[in-house]
Amino acid sequence: MKECKRSYKRHRTYQVWEEGLHPKQLSTTEMMAQKIEYIHQNPVKAGWVNAPDDWRYSSAGNYLGREGLIPVTIFAG
Repeated sequence: MKECKRSYKRHRTYQVWEEGLHPKQLSTTEMMAQKIEYIHQNPVKAGWVNAPDDWRYSSAGNYLGREGLIPVTIFAG
């Protein structure tokens, strides 16, 4: 929709998705694990690293038993 497009997005004519935060309740351990995996894969998909635990700011290393930059309480799902 042209009327929904943000003015600073000059390289597009339309904007389909609404911007902003859309919190979702994580009601199952499977859903929590899926979201953690999604977050860990983002730097890989962007081409910045080859593996999730290569990303310096990722908690992926914590899940592999290594100490990260930020203390993480491990989700065991």
